[in-house]
Amino acid sequence: MKFNLDNLVAELESLDQKLQDPEIFKDQKKIREVSSRKKKISQAVELYIQYKNAYKAYDEAQEMLQTEKDPEMKELAKMQKDESEADIAKLEEDLKFALLPKDKNDDKNIIVEVRAWTGWEEAALFAWELAKSYILFAEAEWFKVEIDEQTLAESGWVKEMIMTISWEWAYKRFKYEWWTHRVQRIPETESKWRVHTSAITVAVLPEVDEIDIEMREEDLEIKTCRASWAWGQHINKTDSAIHMTHLPTWLAVFCQDWRSQHKNKEKAYQILRSKLYAQEEEKRSKELGEARLSQVWSWDRSEKIRTYNFPQDRVTDHRIGQNFSWIPQIMMWRLTNIVEALALADEQAKLKAAWEWRI
Repeated sequence: MKFNLDNLVAELESLDQKLQDPEIFKDQKKIREVSSRKKKISQAVELYIQYKNAYKAYDEAQEMLQTEKDPEMKELAKMQKDESEADIAKLEEDLKFALLPKDKNDDKNIIVEVRAWTGWEEAALFAWELAKSYILFAEAEWFKVEIDEQTLAESGWVKEMIMTISWEWAYKRFKYEWWTHRVQRIPETESKWRVHTSAITVAVLPEVDEIDIEMREEDLEIKTCRASWAWGQHINKTDSAIHMTHLPTWLAVFCQDWRSQHKNKEKAYQILRSKLYAQEEEKRSKELGEARLSQVWSWDRSEKIRTYNFPQDRVTDHRIGQNFSWIPQIMMWRLTNIVEALALADEQAKLKAAWEWRI
């Protein structure tokens, strides 16, 4: 056999035993570490058990071919051998991907920020359309969506929207949306039918808590004010909005969409913590040189990752050089083909990089 993962099987059994020990519930950090590790190796162990069973069936068929005299039994043994060979080949490929280094954030909830960048009102319109597409896609995948904050442009479209998408594997499904999206189309206000180019930015931040990153109260500046819409009308008469600044980095968050000051403060903490975590993770990856294995593309965040060309009904993802059609469907909620194409390219690039390192 090419794979011997008996040590991984033993580790999974050990993790199960730890999770059954009542003492572990006294240490929340330990529970998370053990549960996370179990989740990461469970798929590989399951595939490995199937792989061992396929090899066992192959050996039994091979032995039967050598010892059996009955022609019909020999034919059955040959069929079993062929089926087992096909199963083994497939399981070996599946195991290669299952054993690749996993993104530790894949199973986390996420905070998605969509911002109009260049193109004025057309950018605000597209920001709203793409944010709506994410919401519909998330709901179709049975994720829970909460709008944390939105700032409107004068036209009423979205200048900025921040949302929390929660459920298992949210980050895994949305992480490829991070960076700059460009749109090319004729705006409704364009009288000469000229194609305009606008751009928006998307950030996808894994949701983290105090265990992942610490924020000291003395490093925070928290101000309260009355929540208001983009045109200045007050939503309520209490100081429910929260403006929170992390003084060492000057990262800032403003939350006003909840009527409760406590809820806005809680959300501000969560978003700011996620921003700090993303900043630390990016810094750590650069320092350790992990970008080669942890990301498919060394893509500058100032560059576009995707172009939506409405006149030609074409969406181009520039990282993998692949085109997708049916823009109206994509903008409604059908992002699955794009997400899965990027995930496949990511896995293949990681496999290639891991193989090159091994050589």
